[in-house]
Amino acid sequence: MKFRIERDVLSDAVSWAARALPSRPTIPVLAALRLEADVETGTVRVAGYDHTIFGEVSFPADVAAPGVALVSGRLLADITRSLPARAIDVVAEAGRVSLTCGSSRFTLQSLPVEDYPALPEIPPTVGRIAGADLAEAVAQVAVASGKDDMLPVLTGVRVEIDGQSLTLAATDRYRLAVRHLQWDPRSPDVSVVALVPARALADTAKTFGSDDVEIGLGESGLVGLSTSDRRSTTVLLDGEFPKYKTLFPSESATVARVDTAALVEAVKRVALVTDRHSPVRLTFDTDEVRLEAASGEDAAAVESLPSQLRGDGLTIGFNPHYLLDGLGALDAPVAVLSFTHPSKPVVLAGSTSVDEPANADYRYLLMPVRLAG
Repeated sequence: MKFRIERDVLSDAVSWAARALPSRPTIPVLAALRLEADVETGTVRVAGYDHTIFGEVSFPADVAAPGVALVSGRLLADITRSLPARAIDVVAEAGRVSLTCGSSRFTLQSLPVEDYPALPEIPPTVGRIAGADLAEAVAQVAVASGKDDMLPVLTGVRVEIDGQSLTLAATDRYRLAVRHLQWDPRSPDVSVVALVPARALADTAKTFGSDDVEIGLGESGLVGLSTSDRRSTTVLLDGEFPKYKTLFPSESATVARVDTAALVEAVKRVALVTDRHSPVRLTFDTDEVRLEAASGEDAAAVESLPSQLRGDGLTIGFNPHYLLDGLGALDAPVAVLSFTHPSKPVVLAGSTSVDEPANADYRYLLMPVRLAG
């Protein structure tokens, strides 16, 4: 194998594919990246795979000789990042892979190609969506996913496709995030439900930029995301996602509207005096919301913000980190908080102004914390 490519192109491809490498590989070859050069097409493919996550990047290159090689992925990523911004000559022969860039030369051991597992096939495409829209939607819901691997179902994002409607949902039992958006299905009557690992989905979705992303789902137990030059698959999770749709109340007794950015900064400030178990107390009155927090008798904080209230005033407490996650995901100038009772979950949504209705495309349901006294 022999090819020449610009440093930035190779470094970007290696870094992207290396995301699929396991932190603790069960066999040595899983710590390697697979490089394949094709003379006929003039392309090079860089792939990483750990049996659950697969990532591959292809790019045009000046290919002088075809071939396949396996090299340490982390080391290759470190080397390509450190080389000067010039063309790199990559040559694989006699069990070694050499990289030459200007006066720099690195030689790496090549692992046995025959020991590498067969790469997965991308599932059949069911539709496409703009990469920026997918990344935004995934980020909004993944923030509510669980982190406890002992409850794997809660570490996933539920993807529901119904014709032109795409719905993403995630929960860790203390909060629930749901995002609805339109997309371009391959068939107008397509109907699919899948549970995708949230961390892998979020890490992959944010890297596609503005390119259109094709989503593949089928009988293989995989979800595929692909663009013109990047492909990835992730093994789907097993299990039944909680029935969440009935958790959102049909009406609210109290609705408060607060400037989102101001509320975020106020929560951050008062939360400085809290410990991991202390909530932030919010008291909503006619024209303001009062935020309070304390850590025993050691420290306390109070701050008030203007707000618009419809309904009776109330006092409620929240985990400040969970509250900030929801506010940060709104992507709207005004936060709309809808309450049924101080002991019941609040629904957060965004609005363009205090006079406009809340946007129902994204909702964040947050359980309150019991307040002392």
